[in-house]
Amino acid sequence: MLLRIFGGLLLLIVAAIAFTAWSLQPLNTDAVEVDWMTRDDRFVTVDGERWRVRESGPENAPAVVLIHGFSHSLEVWEAWSNQLDDRYRIIRFDLPGHGLTGPRTDGAYGVGDTVAQINALFDEIAPERFTLGGHSLGGLLAWRYTVDHPDRVSGLILVSPGGYPNPGMDNKPVPAPGATRAYLTRAHKPDIQTVTATLYADPSRVTSEQLDRIRAMLRVEGNGPALMMQVAQFTLPDPVPMLSRITTPALIIWGDSDTMIPPTHGPRFDAALTNSRLLLIRSAGHMAMEEQPEITARAVLKFLTPPD
Repeated sequence: MLLRIFGGLLLLIVAAIAFTAWSLQPLNTDAVEVDWMTRDDRFVTVDGERWRVRESGPENAPAVVLIHGFSHSLEVWEAWSNQLDDRYRIIRFDLPGHGLTGPRTDGAYGVGDTVAQINALFDEIAPERFTLGGHSLGGLLAWRYTVDHPDRVSGLILVSPGGYPNPGMDNKPVPAPGATRAYLTRAHKPDIQTVTATLYADPSRVTSEQLDRIRAMLRVEGNGPALMMQVAQFTLPDPVPMLSRITTPALIIWGDSDTMIPPTHGPRFDAALTNSRLLLIRSAGHMAMEEQPEITARAVLKFLTPPD
């Protein structure tokens, strides 16, 4: 009897290990496309690299281009798009190594590299002038792009943007902790739930659909290693000399409970930019555009609407 029980337990353990190993395997991009591609999505090839792009709203309306943050995908802007695309052309895309864009063949993931890459993409998908918005890493890329291409950006929207060094992070790459490596390369469901909850002031706002999407995109084949390469190439030099060159009107949005990039960085951005407004959102964390979509979208509409 004991041997039979032991044998049964052993089979259960082996089955559990096998299931866990299977559930952590990378996913073929085609399989993820079935669940997450929409009729507004298309793939654009630029310099031999494929990007997923989503566009909605009137084709001839003023364009708003939005860049998501690290380890996320273009879906983070869905709530804004739903409230803006009746009067604006909303253009979104997955960054290299993210979402359904997937990894690059050249392994170039530094901030300067990515700014050059999105410039080439914008030549294909964006009009001559547009409003540019970005969140977190996407915010860093947005304002860095504006420094280099001020003639193309009519307005700048930054949601908890990267730029100012955090402790231990400056103009030299910092090795990723083991926990970060495990999170990005294994995409273990409990880890995703824990990490995502820390990005919200109210974790109860996180939906199961969001968690499923984040995990699916992280598990796209090649994305985990690509994100690790991005971490290895990431630097944050002093932003003030570059920010001070931006004269484009800018709206800065920050959640008052952001634990990823402190709200104290907001006034620093506001002081460095020459034509900006800072809006602190109550009861919002790092994902203010998702956590308080109505309030933040109204602020964007006001920013985009010319005064009478």
